[in-house]
Parts: sequence; C-alpha cells; structure tokens
Amino acid sequence: MHTLIEAEKNLDKKGYLDISVPATLDLFEEIQKLKKEKNAVILAHYYQEADIQDIADYIGDSLGLAQEAAKTNADMIVFAGVHFMAETAKILNPTKRVVLPDLNAGCSLADSAPAAAFKKFKDDHPDHIVISYINCTAEIKALSDIICTSSNAQKIVESIPQDQPIIFAPDKNLGAYINKQTGRNMLLWNGSCMVHEIFSLEKILKLKTQYPGAKLLAHPECEEAVLKYADFIGSTTQILNFAVKDDCNEFIVATEAGILHQMEKDSPHKHFIPAPPNNACACNDCPYMKMNTLEKVYLCMKYGLPQIVMGEKLRLAAKKPIDRMLEISRSVGLIK
Repeated sequence: MHTLIEAEKNLDKKGYLDISVPATLDLFEEIQKLKKEKNAVILAHYYQEADIQDIADYIGDSLGLAQEAAKTNADMIVFAGVHFMAETAKILNPTKRVVLPDLNAGCSLADSAPAAAFKKFKDDHPDHIVISYINCTAEIKALSDIICTSSNAQKIVESIPQDQPIIFAPDKNLGAYINKQTGRNMLLWNGSCMVHEIFSLEKILKLKTQYPGAKLLAHPECEEAVLKYADFIGSTTQILNFAVKDDCNEFIVATEAGILHQMEKDSPHKHFIPAPPNNACACNDCPYMKMNTLEKVYLCMKYGLPQIVMGEKLRLAAKKPIDRMLEISRSVGLIK
C-alpha cells in the first residue's frame, strides 16, 4: 500500500503518479466509487482516449468545459485534458482541488506564447486590447483583456468597436480565419497547434476523390489552405453537432482524432474518416492529450495528485478576462 508521501515522491520525479495498478482492478468500477467517495467530477475534452470519455461526467470543448468548471459543486475536479484547461478550472474554482492525471500534458499552442515575449509584444502596441484564445497559459490570460474559444471567437471580436485595434493570440490560424470572417485586421501572434498544422491538403483532396460525397469538416486552427476546401468550419462541439444533424453520411474530419469517438456514438450509421497528416504517421492524435490514461485518472483521483496550484494574484488577473468572455457570451446569446 502506497502512502501519500510515497505518492508525492513519485510525482516529483515524473509529473504523474508512477504507481503500478493491479491488472485485475476494474478501473471503471473503482473510478465510479471514487467519484462518490470524494465528491469528484470528471471533465474530459473530446480529444481524450475513448475510455476516459466514457467515464467522464461531462465531455466538451474549451467553452463547454470552462462553463462546467464554473458551475460544478464537486469538491474535486478531475480534468482529463491538458494543463491550460486544468489551470482554467482552478482559476474559476480557487477553493476546490483540481487534479490533472499527468502534469506533462501540455499544449504546443500554449507553449508557442512565452509570457515574457508576449508581454513585450503587448507593450510594443499599447493602443491594442488583447483577445486571447483560451488555449494559453494562465500568465497569458493575465496579460489579456478578453478570452475567447473557437466557439465564440467571432462573436467576441464582433462585440469590440471597429476602430479599436486588437492583438489576437496565440493561434495565428484561428486569428486569420476570424479576420476573414469579420473583415478586421487584428494583429496576430505567431503561434499554432502542432496537430492542426500537419494536415496534408494533398492527401485530403485524394480522400475527397475517393469519397466524392463526403463533406470536409475542419477546425479553424487548421491552415487556410485546408479551410478553403472545408464544407463546414467550427469548434469541436460545432463540428460534432453538424455531423449529427447533416443529411450527409460520410465526413472527412480535420481535427484531433479523439472527436471521432463521440461522432461514431452519436451517429453509428455514418462514416467518419480522419483527415491524414503530412507525415508518416497514419493518425492525427495530440500526443499531449493522449498522455492521460484511465490508470492515471484512477490514481490522481485516489491520491488527489497531481494538483494544480496557483498564486492568488495570478489567478485573479487570469480570471478577469475569462469573466469578460462569459459576460459577452451571455449578452450575445451563446450561453445562458
């Protein structure tokens, strides 16, 4: 039997609890027990592995997860996602224990905006307000005026007066897409997501030839060349909803492959084809999202580690632009 002190020592070395789990243990059953015992809720992103999605209390995209984190009554929030998402949950729930199965589950997009470099960029453009995509660190949120998600980015930008200069960070592809949709000329930070940047347009066009009736669904983090051929562009939730409601029975999906699990559950009679990347790998998985496993979820619930810890000054500064996002989203009818 491992003690909490032993667990913390293991955590210090690797960023996750490196404790063996008996192969005979029914993890689904044990996790359900721990939920009740610890009054815990599991929030999972669509990009998590199928087993984690299946045991989650809520599955969603960044906006939905932020909303759920803001209203939960649980004592422990188990965030099956990446680090910036768990940080957001902690920002909104300072008194609750927020745990992330693997602290190494970072984000290439968040990493593309180091706080010191971004602060200098912001200081060089003092007349601009900063709208940052939620896929960023708490430090970047603290330097921002408003946070947005791919679900509400266009509405957020449209709520700002036309004559107000805007810095949009950290995703240049999402920013360019919103510029095109709104006619704005936002100043874009040069960041991107490693998954959404590797889709091969050449291979996608070959797939469209192979499946002539299929519709291409793309996330706005994809490059413009891919978005140009998309039949629908939207957040993960919007993509999922479109696929369920649309009459088409075949879809090529240009976002992280984890979303296909929910698509296939919601529309088992339809055919979903992951868009191929421009590399030798046959998949388009986010390596960070897939660092979380069912075993790590179980262990982090059992021991309450690793947890997200944040100073109150940073938390309050990062919370302000998130509150502004939720306020604008309510005012334009995106959320209740």
